[in-house]
Amino acid sequence: MANRHTIVLMQNSQNRSTRTFMDYDSISQAMDGICTLYERKLKDLNPANRNITYDIADLYNFIDGLSDMSALVYDHSIQAYLPNDRRWIKQRLLQHLKKLANK
Repeated sequence: MANRHTIVLMQNSQNRSTRTFMDYDSISQAMDGICTLYERKLKDLNPANRNITYDIADLYNFIDGLSDMSALVYDHSIQAYLPNDRRWIKQRLLQHLKKLANK
């Protein structure tokens, strides 16, 4: 799984102008990036709070609240990007966060 270039595609609202992408060198970095994106949103919504906590359900709700989110992951064996939906992203996030918690 290491070093699999990952492009996260997202759209915040129905407005097509909110489409954007973020690219990462690995799936793990992409999952960190999604968490950071959510944490920034929480800080923007709660500027007076210094310590903000959330659980996986909150993160899932954030992802489900977006108009669209998917990930393209490079597969070296076929030299192409494979598409993954938001369900896959949520599964990977859970695995990633569990791995971080066990360190």
